[in-house]
Amino acid sequence: MTTVASSEPRILGVRVTKDEIIAHLVDGRVISVPLAWSWRLSKATAAQRAHFRIIGSGQGVHWPDVDEDISAEGMLHGVPAPRPEDRDVPVPSEAKRHQPANKMQPARSKSRANGGRRHARG
Repeated sequence: MTTVASSEPRILGVRVTKDEIIAHLVDGRVISVPLAWSWRLSKATAAQRAHFRIIGSGQGVHWPDVDEDISAEGMLHGVPAPRPEDRDVPVPSEAKRHQPANKMQPARSKSRANGGRRHARG
């Protein structure tokens, strides 16, 4: 029986410094890209950068606190994350803080509360 090794790059571990995103691959390679390639991670706190999970069997990394995904392929092929056109778009963690409080629903009229039916009196 022959076992074929996957040529797909897979991430074993990752760390984020003040300047770089560094990935250790399962085949022993260490690759890095500038932190500026991920505008979400570059705006994130150290705690948010440290909270990540490996996607699948190492195809990428997900940072849930800032909703960022980076693939091993993207790092190898030089694909920076696109910035939104509007510079006022908040980072996802900021968006949660700026969401309005639950709005109260307007009171339903009696006729609507009764399914729109009128009841005969008498």
